[in-house]
Amino acid sequence: MTAAETPDDDPALDPGAGPGAGAGPARRPDQGPDRGPGAGAQAHGGTGDGPADAAVETIQREMTVFARRARASAGRMHPELSLVSYTLLGHLEERGGCRATDLAAHYALDKSTVSRQVSALERAELVERRADPDDQRVQVLHLTRAGRQVLAQVTRRRRAAFRERLADWAEHDLVRFAAYLERYNAWPDPADEETSG
Repeated sequence: MTAAETPDDDPALDPGAGPGAGAGPARRPDQGPDRGPGAGAQAHGGTGDGPADAAVETIQREMTVFARRARASAGRMHPELSLVSYTLLGHLEERGGCRATDLAAHYALDKSTVSRQVSALERAELVERRADPDDQRVQVLHLTRAGRQVLAQVTRRRRAAFRERLADWAEHDLVRFAAYLERYNAWPDPADEETSG
């Protein structure tokens, strides 16, 4: 099994998939949603009839497209690296290494799920285990040289894809979009609250 074949990909926003990967070309916030057949009925078919209810329906529909694009683009940018694998490698680089249990806690994932992901990365020789200098009984995960190279390569490709897809967006739209994403992702996940509790 390669790192790209690992299960449990975590949906994430990735509009850099390019035309044809999801629901069509990128749209600026002032252009409104892409309403195909039945989309209007879906948007207003929620629990209420107000603009806020329609907006929530549009958001959940578009987030589904984002998730599909994220998985598709991850496979194109590096066939051996899944979206979750990329995310875990990035976390290990940022933290300078950590335990598998730390990864599970940070992403609110089941330990068995993280174990499968880490095992695949080890087989691909992208991560390795080292004894913790403060406690030899503890194994800490670190990127290998190959892991750092792959992560840097995929990061460059992802950044270029984002820039290309957002090239015709006005600066104020980019700033607003970034702020909305930060606000959305800052909302505490129930799993996080259970873990901290």
